[in-house]
Amino acid sequence: QVRLVESGGGLVQPGESLRLSCAASGFSKAYFAIGWFRQAPGKEREWVTCISSSDGTTNYADFVKDRFTISGDNAKNTWYLQMSSLKIEDTAVYSCAVALGIGCWGSGVVYDYWGQGTQVTVAA
Repeated sequence: QVRLVESGGGLVQPGESLRLSCAASGFSKAYFAIGWFRQAPGKEREWVTCISSSDGTTNYADFVKDRFTISGDNAKNTWYLQMSSLKIEDTAVYSCAVALGIGCWGSGVVYDYWGQGTQVTVAA
């Protein structure tokens, strides 16, 4: 059974940083992509970033470039989203997801399994 568990969310002030974690289990494919998504109240879920397990290829949405960094530790089956220079508009529930058998090809990848999400609130 595939399971993804996010952690690390919380309340921070604008300009501060936060690191989210995504602990994955239950799948053994060597080639997959881990993605991070977010959904703000009243808005549709949007893709944030992804990383390929095979070679570490990453892609980012324009609105987080140079502020967010995705990384991972395949040995620990844990992936991270380092968020810096947070803005009020970054407030959302952040979720990680896994796409099996494919890499990080950008925002159009279809993901197979999802975590429950962790709340990130940026407020003055």
